[in-house]
Order: sequence, then structure tokens, then C-alpha cells
Amino acid sequence: MTFAFVSGSAALDFVGTVQNRRDDALDLLTTPADLTDWSVASGALDSPASATRADLTTALHLREAIYRLVVASTNGSLLPPEDCAVVNRAAGRNPVRCELLPDGTVVRHGTIGAVLSTLARDAVELITLTPEQVKECAAPRCTRLYVDRSHRGSRRWCDMARCGNRAKAALYRSRHA
Repeated sequence: MTFAFVSGSAALDFVGTVQNRRDDALDLLTTPADLTDWSVASGALDSPASATRADLTTALHLREAIYRLVVASTNGSLLPPEDCAVVNRAAGRNPVRCELLPDGTVVRHGTIGAVLSTLARDAVELITLTPEQVKECAAPRCTRLYVDRSHRGSRRWCDMARCGNRAKAALYRSRHA
């Protein structure tokens, strides 16, 4: 399974595990093993913590709640109370533990529940501190949300190497057809 980490936020990268939400949605988290793999690939944990079917169900509910909350906050809408409750419940658990080693490296360890708590806390910070910087990719089929930290706030694509390059290539082809 290949995951992309281009959103500028762990919570948004987690939301991005559903691709093409509007058309032919592709869910990258369909098994507990996928969730385990994502937790390590994302850098949330340094070594895998085995996810259960219950962890996956909780994770999927959290992911969709985060998505709806972020969309509502960027639209200036009221935040759905049931989604706030899902995020608050996850954020209330113990987060991933970070341990600083004498050589300056950091080791991250915990359970899948700790990963979900860390993601929920990241979502709360994102929703309350920088909702105006959250955008959706301008590529026609891409629905990935990302944090635009560009100097002018003019970033258009979630990932220049993927969506941005495709858009520029399509524009080039249309101009030279």
C-alpha cells in the first residue's frame, strides 16, 4: 500500500487515505493491517502497534469526523456537534509518547489508540488555528485537503509532483494541440 504524506498536517494526511471522494472513492484503510502500516509510514509510530478490527472502525469514524469538521471550518459553518464529540473522545486518550535519546533522536511509541489521539489533537489545532490555510486540491478528481503555507497563499495542488504536474502537462497539451 502506498500512502502520500503531502498535506502539511498529520490529520489531513489521515483524511487523505480516502482518494477521489466525489467520484470513485478509494479507501486505503480497509484492514487493520492497513491502519498498522499507515501508523508507521506516517511517522506517528517508529515500530508497528497491531491494529484490531475495533481500532479500524474507530479510526474510520474519526477520519470522517475530521474531514467533515475541517470542511465545515473552512466554509465558516458551525461544526457538527456529533463530529466534535468523536474528535474530543479520541483527543481525550493518551497520545503517542515521544522519547528523546541521548544521541538526539526521537522514538515514538504507543498504541493505535494513541495514534488516533494524536491525530485528533492535530485536527483540533488545525481547525482552531489555521482553517483559512486549508484548501482542497484544484486537480479535477483529487479531493485531498492540504495546508497552504506558501508565501502568498496561492498553492493550488496537494502535491506538485502528482496533481500539479498532471495539470500543467494537460494545459501544455491543450495549448499545443
